[in-house]
Amino acid sequence: MKEYDFAIIGSGIAGLSFALKAARHGSVAVITKRKGADTNTAWAQGGIACVTSDEDSFELHVRDTLEAGARLCDEAVVRTIVTEGPERIRELAALGVQFDQREVSGHRELDLGKEGGHSKRRVLHVQDATGQEIEERLLRELAKQPNVALWENHMAVDLITAAKLGFATEDRCLGVYVLDEKTDKVETVRSDRTVLATGGCGKVYLYTTNPDIATGDGVAMAWRAGVEISNMEFVQFHPTCLFHAEAKSFLISEAVRGEGGILRNHRGEDFMRRYDSRGSLAPRDIVARAIDAEIKRSGARCVFLDITHKPPEFIRERFPHIYQTCLRFGIDMLKQAIPVVPAAHYQCGGIKTDVNGATTLPGLYAIGEVACTGMHGANRLASNSLLEGLVVAHRAAAAAVQTRPARKPKIPLPEWRSGNVQDVDELVVIYHNWDEIRRLMWDYVGIVRTDKRLQRASARLRNLQREIREFYWNFKVSIDLLELRNLAAVAALIVDSALCRKESRGLHYTLDHPETNDREFKRDTLLSRG
Repeated sequence: MKEYDFAIIGSGIAGLSFALKAARHGSVAVITKRKGADTNTAWAQGGIACVTSDEDSFELHVRDTLEAGARLCDEAVVRTIVTEGPERIRELAALGVQFDQREVSGHRELDLGKEGGHSKRRVLHVQDATGQEIEERLLRELAKQPNVALWENHMAVDLITAAKLGFATEDRCLGVYVLDEKTDKVETVRSDRTVLATGGCGKVYLYTTNPDIATGDGVAMAWRAGVEISNMEFVQFHPTCLFHAEAKSFLISEAVRGEGGILRNHRGEDFMRRYDSRGSLAPRDIVARAIDAEIKRSGARCVFLDITHKPPEFIRERFPHIYQTCLRFGIDMLKQAIPVVPAAHYQCGGIKTDVNGATTLPGLYAIGEVACTGMHGANRLASNSLLEGLVVAHRAAAAAVQTRPARKPKIPLPEWRSGNVQDVDELVVIYHNWDEIRRLMWDYVGIVRTDKRLQRASARLRNLQREIREFYWNFKVSIDLLELRNLAAVAALIVDSALCRKESRGLHYTLDHPETNDREFKRDTLLSRG
């Protein structure tokens, strides 16, 4: 058994930020199922929304966030994160993150981008690869910390809690079981302060902008441990994923629209003006539904994002990564519009926490996309996610340091026992179930929903979960099996949450209940096994 003062599962912006601050106060394990840089953060193109300009204000940023969130944000949480953002940005700069600047009247200032739903330019960026730059800087700093152990290629299996061990004392998180992919052994990690920073669940859908690691592991583990889960019906579909047979999950940043890109249908029409006065810069939920409607109405396979009217040198300098990637697939965005479709992008719900990352289970924190602080409400405002990860990680680290449990006799933790299980004999069963979950979620629980589709998804998921449970208990655990188990759990949480909300709000749009009903549903959807 290994023991640490802090055990962090996940190595994105939230997990690494927490680790760097916790390392000043004790031993830290950062557990990640792939390499340290294999995170959603590293795929973030747009940037970080933060008030840094004299033309902007905290009030405007708060207002934009609340409006995008369809009256379901926690305003106090929004204000805290928005107002504490600038200090966290200064910390990133001190680590060497150099946000893009521009020359204005003989002096240099931040080159702020604008994205859908923002009333002012406030998105700090490093060209169009902001997340990758931040991830690299944080990992570089982490490597300097003698108190930190980075466990790569280790996947968390389940949380260890007092209740699961049968103790009648107050339930709390005691640690986590972790599978070492190289040895196929499950190790026991004890920690009084365990942090879930595992990111989102984009791979629960057939089409997503997320990397392969985004299988909802943290939410699934928390659910099995009896932790409260909130607002899982609100899954954000990014309107502009590159549509190409050979491209896998490549996002065309919202910053392209922020810099003047126009969405056009197959006839070349600027169709967004028919759906919202803000046109192509409307919030993501509106744009994604508009594209979905346009494709269904016309029978076309995609729409197009056109920025050919901007100077070629501007496009190459502002979007070098997107430009080169499109060229690789035979699309010259200087001369032709980019074919795009919506794809699952961001989990706005998650493990219910306060603004300090504390969950309903003592000893367990959740930060970043895996958590639901109340910041995003029914729809995340573009580029608010990295900001939330930074601020809440800082607050969670401070809270965790202050709330160390008093020294008491420790509850003994049992080692993992595999029993009389055997190696998986037919991987095709896992891959078939994985594909079926992702396809049924895309077909029945996508951008536009109905009660009938949701009920069909629910019935099929119940059967799939029975099959997966049997598989889990009869065969040796593996990364593939654990991810499938987690995907099924998260898919069911999304469906159950969607069935509970008999209205349309933000990212949850249902044809059976097309109106917003503030009287009954201006509240969070809360689920727990208890």
